[in-house]
Amino acid sequence: MKVAVIWIWGLLWCVIGVALSRSVDGFDDLNATESLLSGLDMDATSSSPAKQLMVPLTLIPGAAAKGAVCLDGTPPGYHLDRGSGSSVNSWIIHLEGGGWCNNVQTCVSRKTTRHGSSNFMEKQLAFTGILSNKAKENPDFFNWNRVKLRYCDGASFAGEGQDEANQLNFRGQRIWSVIMEELMTKGMKNAEQALLSGCSAGGLASILHCDEFGDLFPKTTKVKCLSDAGMFLDAIDVGGGRTLRNMNEGVVSLQGVEKNLPNTCTSQMDPTSCFFPQNLVAKIKTPVFLLNSAYDLWQIHESLASPKADPHGYWKECRQHHAQCNASQIQFLQDFRVQMLNAINVFSKSQKNGLFINSCFAHCQSEGQDSWFADNSPVIANKAIAVSVGDWYFNRTVVKSVDCAYPCDKSCLDASE
Repeated sequence: MKVAVIWIWGLLWCVIGVALSRSVDGFDDLNATESLLSGLDMDATSSSPAKQLMVPLTLIPGAAAKGAVCLDGTPPGYHLDRGSGSSVNSWIIHLEGGGWCNNVQTCVSRKTTRHGSSNFMEKQLAFTGILSNKAKENPDFFNWNRVKLRYCDGASFAGEGQDEANQLNFRGQRIWSVIMEELMTKGMKNAEQALLSGCSAGGLASILHCDEFGDLFPKTTKVKCLSDAGMFLDAIDVGGGRTLRNMNEGVVSLQGVEKNLPNTCTSQMDPTSCFFPQNLVAKIKTPVFLLNSAYDLWQIHESLASPKADPHGYWKECRQHHAQCNASQIQFLQDFRVQMLNAINVFSKSQKNGLFINSCFAHCQSEGQDSWFADNSPVIANKAIAVSVGDWYFNRTVVKSVDCAYPCDKSCLDASE
């Protein structure tokens, strides 16, 4: 399986290279590369489609009356598979990822994709990894009510605004609220246990909305949040600039995100800084679990060493195959790992929070079956991600797992590169 996965990763970098060569500013094809990175993991590492649970899309036509619409004005949607047995009142809400749009051009482009319009969303989605309904694939959450919220606003479910001239709707916050209202009527109001999770842009959203989610329930409900690949850092790129900060500044200003950011942050920092989770996680009241690679693949390719930050292509070989990185490039990546660990230092000291920071070159590890829970899954101290998350959620043990630095971890799916 690892050989197949590595071959497909190699093919992916070729595709990404073509996509990025067509990009004007390094982010025009952000949605495409985000979809490839998170989608490939599921497609390449999950069980065959015939064995997967396919869950239909549910749209909310009445959402338009509340202004809760995708970028193009179509209604938002979600996929729900009902829980059973002892977990009939347990809910997991998983927020889809898919990049962001930071200017009119990129937002207009998204309107003809599943990340900007429900017209282009798949009518059925395979539920794997943390959403699987099989105990052998998802031991702690397989029989919960499992929901996947589709992402079609381009600002991590946090925007509030409109661009009438370009027919763009920035309604991420309203989409979040309307779908939460809908799910409460579907039985979530009776939840005894609830977990808000998300991958990538959805992982950021699970941080932004964590306390809001907790406030939906009475104190008797066990509520926690999981952010997978959501720790996007305000880091200096290989060209000495701040590629991701510039991107986030556009998202926040264009989509009116500021009004929906936690005032515990905006009262002390500028709005763009408050869109970075490193400035938010330590102040979240609800327990949070951070699942992240210390060498997050998306951040390396799209922020730290993007073609825009590396116009002369010094990082091209390293980007495509990290085994080809030279000593100075490896040191740059090691420094990024240290920056990530420093960013979560205060967060990690709280007993209620959990960590699984491994040293795999990966992005989103809760959705793909091989990375979440399988015979060859990545581990830290012989414990897989699914087991670590379950131990933390159910308070079986304290989970503060931080991997040793690259290249020591031989359990990574990319370990043979």
